[in-house]
Amino acid sequence: MTFDSILKLFGGLALFLYGMHMMSSGLEGAAGDRMKTILERLTSNRFLGIIVGAAITAVIQSSSATTVMVVGFVNSQLMTLNQAVWIIMGANIGTTITGQLIALDASKIAPLVAIFGVVLVTFLKGKKVNAFGEIFAGLGILFIGMDMMKDAMVPLQQSEAFIHAMTTISNPVLAILLGAGFTALIQSSSASVGILQALAVSGLIPLSSAIYIIFGQNIGTCITSVLASLGANRNAKRATIIHLSFNIIGTIVFMAFAALVPFVSWMESVTSNPAAQIANTHTIFNIATTLLLIPFGSRLAKLAQVILPVKQEEIEDAGYNIPLTFVDEDNIGSVPIAISSLRKEAMAMLQLAETNLAESMDALCGNAFSLEKIKKREKRIDYINYEITNYMTLVSSLKMNESDSTTCNALYKCFSDIERIGDHAINIIQYSTDEDNKLSSSKYIEDELHQLASLLSKSFSLLSTYSLDSQDECFEKIERIEDRIDELTASYRQAQIERLMEKKVNVLDCVIYSEILTDVERVSDHIMNIIQEAKRCNFTLSDEAIQSDPALSAA
Repeated sequence: MTFDSILKLFGGLALFLYGMHMMSSGLEGAAGDRMKTILERLTSNRFLGIIVGAAITAVIQSSSATTVMVVGFVNSQLMTLNQAVWIIMGANIGTTITGQLIALDASKIAPLVAIFGVVLVTFLKGKKVNAFGEIFAGLGILFIGMDMMKDAMVPLQQSEAFIHAMTTISNPVLAILLGAGFTALIQSSSASVGILQALAVSGLIPLSSAIYIIFGQNIGTCITSVLASLGANRNAKRATIIHLSFNIIGTIVFMAFAALVPFVSWMESVTSNPAAQIANTHTIFNIATTLLLIPFGSRLAKLAQVILPVKQEEIEDAGYNIPLTFVDEDNIGSVPIAISSLRKEAMAMLQLAETNLAESMDALCGNAFSLEKIKKREKRIDYINYEITNYMTLVSSLKMNESDSTTCNALYKCFSDIERIGDHAINIIQYSTDEDNKLSSSKYIEDELHQLASLLSKSFSLLSTYSLDSQDECFEKIERIEDRIDELTASYRQAQIERLMEKKVNVLDCVIYSEILTDVERVSDHIMNIIQEAKRCNFTLSDEAIQSDPALSAA
């Protein structure tokens, strides 16, 4: 390669990474809750997610571009790692059928896409419009960068050394490495497969060698998503690991399969056309690997977390959507195991809600707090509640006796109560942050709030240590606390009205304080609901192993 080619290669890489950064930033600004909701609906079902990934890839003719978008979605927290698995699987299928669709050369229209984006950013006003402009500009720049890198690699595509290596190699491992390396260099598995087909049609390479190069090409195409994840967060890097894992596992399985059965003969018996033989092998590889790994999608996400462990600073930045710790949709096990997992997850969720409530109450008294952390805990609470609904749907399909069924239903109600406690904590913190509805603190109010916060803390403590051998005592104590909170909130409302009459507070303070007291009452009611369900169904609540929930560590 000449110096100009090397310069072009790195210049293209720089544009690619910058385009990825612009796309990610634009997605984050433009998406809001609406796009996140759409993505959740499209990827909530694994089969629908695979179809979406295959369809997108078939249209844009690039599995690399699809996985780059997935990395961007994960980086912008618009998609969870579990949702990304299905899109990536679909992308691997979609890339095998692109040759049957009308070609869409993204590099040719990339400048127009970039110009359109720049116009939106430069000449139009509005945050949403500018955010969409960043998406289009970033996408255009990204493809321009990819095209520059491909152009820089053109000499290698014509290299006699490369062609000689591809036509003489016989060792399967070396063939895989060659296919992976060449595809990584030219940034396109479609182009790499096309070159291989041309060689096969010319009679320069037999299918027995070509199949291993095909396996390597599927691994090599992952380099694009690897590059896209360089400037992204760790969760986005895990999406790349999932992409790599998918193709590496498929390669290992097919190597063993080809060694045990006459796979090459089967492919040759279907058609005598060498190009079709390679295309069929490529298609079967990706479809079969997807079918094989569908039941283990969540485990691929967990494998990515094992390879790239969760760090504390990452959790504090955006840890609400990491997979749940105690429940596993791919391995429900027996009913007792499912109930135990639900109980532990409920306690982890309760700890988050308790922390948010305590900090919200402290904030009303003028103490320091982190609104960002409170909001992230609330997102984690909502995420757990959402995932538990999916898990409960699977658990309900198990055969269980009446007692177990009642316990599962009771636990599900507990999750709903805990989620509502989290909502009330958010309501309370708003009265410390919303300038138009901010409570003016006073010594009277602070003393009253401290007393209520102390009572709620005792209730949470009793709830987290609740066990069968002390259920009557715990229940009675929480019941007495709930009655006491009702008495105090009634008296505090009256006291605030009297302060209003004495002009010690204004009307807005009186209204806001009444709303806060209502939130406190509701929290106490939800705690009572939880302990009633636990007592009625005879299940325990314990704080064992809660600290192993990575998201909880940020609380």
